[in-house]
Amino acid sequence: MGDPFPNPHATKAKTNSNRKIIFFAAGTGLVLLAGVLLFQTFNAKTGAAGEDKSAGTVRISGNQPSARTQPVAKVGSVVISEDELARECIALYGPEVLENVINRAIIEQACQKAGVNVEQAEVHAEVEKIAKRFNLDTKTWYEMLQAERKMNPNQYRRNVIWPMLALRKLAGQRTKLSQDQVQKAFVRDYGPRVKARMIMMDNLSRAQKVWDEVKKNPGDFERFARDYSIEPNSRALGGAIQPIPQFSENESLWKAAFKLKEGEVSGIVQIGLSRYAILLCEGRTEPIVNSIKEVENQLVDQLTEEQTQEAVARVFAKLKEQTRVDNYITGTTTGGVSQTSGTSFSNGQPGQSGGAIPSPTQGLNGSPR
Repeated sequence: MGDPFPNPHATKAKTNSNRKIIFFAAGTGLVLLAGVLLFQTFNAKTGAAGEDKSAGTVRISGNQPSARTQPVAKVGSVVISEDELARECIALYGPEVLENVINRAIIEQACQKAGVNVEQAEVHAEVEKIAKRFNLDTKTWYEMLQAERKMNPNQYRRNVIWPMLALRKLAGQRTKLSQDQVQKAFVRDYGPRVKARMIMMDNLSRAQKVWDEVKKNPGDFERFARDYSIEPNSRALGGAIQPIPQFSENESLWKAAFKLKEGEVSGIVQIGLSRYAILLCEGRTEPIVNSIKEVENQLVDQLTEEQTQEAVARVFAKLKEQTRVDNYITGTTTGGVSQTSGTSFSNGQPGQSGGAIPSPTQGLNGSPR
């Protein structure tokens, strides 16, 4: 859906590793202008559809929107019409803005079918809750959004807050957290971490050759990182990377790191598809917080939000799969999978339907929370 803007809800770095929230893209002022013009001018009707089997998608040929000749500017004797401006905006920003509108329409239709309603009072309360998280009043929060994101309060409530609350209600999930989950999150976010340098390679044979050299001369690890690592940021720093927390996302990496003592070099660790790492341990950091009691409420809130957003993503992916969308700008049709039974949103588990479920974040922006 275009490049996501950095999430203004971001918390301190030490707790944001796995925290995600789903937003609709806000875009720049020009994108917002394009959105307004789309609402005003893009009113195509369903046309004949034919399959383009070679492309694997359905191509749509729809009627053209009626012309709007209201002048918006005059250059010398040349009049620039609203229709001309609209065409330029649609050409530049149409697909991104239209997808926002489509996604909101999908959610609105699902809410109508499920009898779900999000009151304005709930939207305002959520904005106030978010602002308080950063010790701000709502007026200051809105001013910051306007200044930094070119998003006015109505756009923020309509395109960000309302969809989020609606999807939460459709998901209807009651989170179930175990003490083990909370404990692991505490260790991940506040426990000791392994200070390390890393050489990343994209070829196992080449990684083996580099590892042989490193084992012979571990004191030259920084030089080897600068010469051979394919990761540009750490390569420039002699392989230096952020300290590695336990129970973080890349299990292979943190398990290998926590087996090492200071000064030891790991074996070759596969950390992804065609990605191999060699680690040099440089010790461990001190715990940020020693007692879980100090941050337990914060951790529970964090994990609850993570589980809720996972349920939200599953529900939205199912809605997109089941809803036919004829997009006349991109010339494609998506969704419209026939249902064999009613859709159930309880506990975030969609009902039965044919076809594969697309990626949970398809058409949505996932931003660090």
